[in-house]
Amino acid sequence: MPIIYHEKSRQFHLYNDEISYIFCIMPNNQLGHLYYGKKIHDQEDFSHLLELGFRDMSPCVFEGNAKFSLEQVKQEISVYGAGDLRNCGLHILQEDGSHTTCFEYLKHEIVSGKPVLEGLPATYVENDGEAQTLRVFLMDEQLKCQVELQYTIYKNLPTLTRNIKISNLGEQKIQLDSAMSFNLDLPDKNYEMIDLTGAWGRERHIQTHALHQGIQSTYSLRGHSSHQYNPFIGLKRKETTEFSGEAIGLSLIYSGNFLAQVEVDTYDVTRVMMGIHPNGFSWGLQPGESFQTPEVVMVYSDKGLNKMSQTFHELYRTRLARGFWRDRTRPILINNWEATYMKFNEDKILEIARSAADLGIELFVLDDGWFGKRNTDTTSLGDWYPNKEKLPNGISGLASKITDLGLKFGLWFEPEMISKESDLYLKHSDWIMAVPYRSMSPGRNQYVLDLTKAEVIDYLDETISKILSESDISYVKWDMNRSMSEVFSVGRESDFQGKVYHQYILGLYELFERLTSKFPKVLFESCASGGGRFDPGMLYFCPQGWISDDTDAVERLKIQYGTSLVYPISSMGSHVSAVPNHQTSRSTSLATRGDVAYFGTFGYELDLSLLSDAEKETVREQIQFMKKDRELIHQGTFYRLVSPFEGNVTAWMILSKDRNRAIVGYYRTLTDVNVGYRRLKLAGLDTDKKYRIASADERSYYGDELMEIGILLNDSTSGDYLSKVPRGDFLSRLFILEAE
Repeated sequence: MPIIYHEKSRQFHLYNDEISYIFCIMPNNQLGHLYYGKKIHDQEDFSHLLELGFRDMSPCVFEGNAKFSLEQVKQEISVYGAGDLRNCGLHILQEDGSHTTCFEYLKHEIVSGKPVLEGLPATYVENDGEAQTLRVFLMDEQLKCQVELQYTIYKNLPTLTRNIKISNLGEQKIQLDSAMSFNLDLPDKNYEMIDLTGAWGRERHIQTHALHQGIQSTYSLRGHSSHQYNPFIGLKRKETTEFSGEAIGLSLIYSGNFLAQVEVDTYDVTRVMMGIHPNGFSWGLQPGESFQTPEVVMVYSDKGLNKMSQTFHELYRTRLARGFWRDRTRPILINNWEATYMKFNEDKILEIARSAADLGIELFVLDDGWFGKRNTDTTSLGDWYPNKEKLPNGISGLASKITDLGLKFGLWFEPEMISKESDLYLKHSDWIMAVPYRSMSPGRNQYVLDLTKAEVIDYLDETISKILSESDISYVKWDMNRSMSEVFSVGRESDFQGKVYHQYILGLYELFERLTSKFPKVLFESCASGGGRFDPGMLYFCPQGWISDDTDAVERLKIQYGTSLVYPISSMGSHVSAVPNHQTSRSTSLATRGDVAYFGTFGYELDLSLLSDAEKETVREQIQFMKKDRELIHQGTFYRLVSPFEGNVTAWMILSKDRNRAIVGYYRTLTDVNVGYRRLKLAGLDTDKKYRIASADERSYYGDELMEIGILLNDSTSGDYLSKVPRGDFLSRLFILEAE
């Protein structure tokens, strides 16, 4: 896992067993990019990879040298105003109005391990032998501004992380109008861009399109990472599949406004930038102050998209998620939301809880409606004290009764929001994010609290801590149900307003850090009207998140499949809900709903007391299955087999680390009639081991047969009308493989 600096050629080579990343100090003392991809042999000099050539109309660095222009050369950091005429990641406004800067190499250091990013979530190491970090310092001598580029390469993963720190060491104030986290210039445009797009109820659908000359981007300007886009993009070769070919995954560990942009110039050089969105961002740095950008994770695969995803899964599950619950099996829960909504009392809650305990469920979660005067979504956000009309014994009394049943108890909060009809608003209307002389735009009948203010963070910390301290609470569902508008911090000077979007996220992270430190054994699950803030920044504090309010099993196939492109199965909140489904009105079998929800944290969201005896028996069997296999599901290797975005079928599988046990999920949305024979090819198995498939015939199959030929899927749709496989739409089948 060395990071090597070749003194003579002034070149850096970062590599492990799978990847190489090479850049140099160019003749103008700035940093030029040379190579990123599959590992290659180290050598003293890669100067031939610094491609230079004459381009008409290009500004040049040196008099008399028409071949060296920053507009044409590939760089490690792109800076506005000094000859690079493409979009650049760093824009610095100076007191005289100039944006021109020139950052030249000053020094570097190579350290073992990985430094902590102050105030920001980031990947980490548990011992210094897991990674090595290169810190390269650049200086604009005229401005006395220093930029630190930080690169960390992991020893056992094809992964690099990148971030930038800007420090004002001069005597004048400077203003950052853009401070992207990294720049990557690639030598060609022969890629397809993958992004995860959607809206409420259909989050993280996979979109793929060929790169073209010009700009293509994905972004959020909503104050959170959003349902619409996710802070991830992938670049894959056109021939790349799930199991072969080259792919690059880029993921931003951040929960606020972001920009992920790919620009292809007219010579087909591809520039990738990612970081905080420049729109609405203006960050002043007084002398002596610094600004730290969020971390970007770069994953390279030459074995297709599955390998890229598996790398993200391993890294994010074990070196981004933290704390008590990181490696522990998650409790099977029942959430009362779709069972009761806000219309409940203590007796109804206990009725559901008793049914849950009888069926083997481990955790009861009380959702919205327990506090203030909360009977509709028009009131009481901010008033975090129990509604005694519904809960005469308060939260502590209810929690005690539920834990006496043998269940753990969890509670829903929406801390970042406030209702106008609330005691908190009467006391602190100035805590709302709003422009005082303009009308406010409500969303979901609520407004956003200003987490840039220390007094707001202190209030939420004290209020939530009081509830968690006084009651036996094991789990917190942390919701956030609207995007930001009228983004303005009341009472602050004008220079501060360009900091509000980012400072809000820093305030959110501080609040999470306080609470997770004080209550390390509480399992925090993030939520934002479903999947509106399902991002790596939240995963750092919450090892699992509610991926969508859409609980329909058929819709969840696309949502969970797309989410798996980046995020581990252990992070995906997944519930079996009632039918007809509350979002789509679709009815699917209890078996299908369970077969989809297994591939996540797993739980229920329906009124268990209304189930028939037969349905309760099915639920018992599902819970027993999940308890037996949740460690495999959450820590095994996940493979996508058939995409729901390409047809009527979805398939995926989880394989144990020793490749002795696998769970395969197969789902057919609509029934076909008298079609051809079908097979499902598996992946990752040991070619020399024989596997028995539970509930199938008595034969065993070598791993190579199951991967090269597949499981035979013949049933009534292919003419086998005597097949015992259930018929009808929304079919699911689980195949359990055991090595002999």
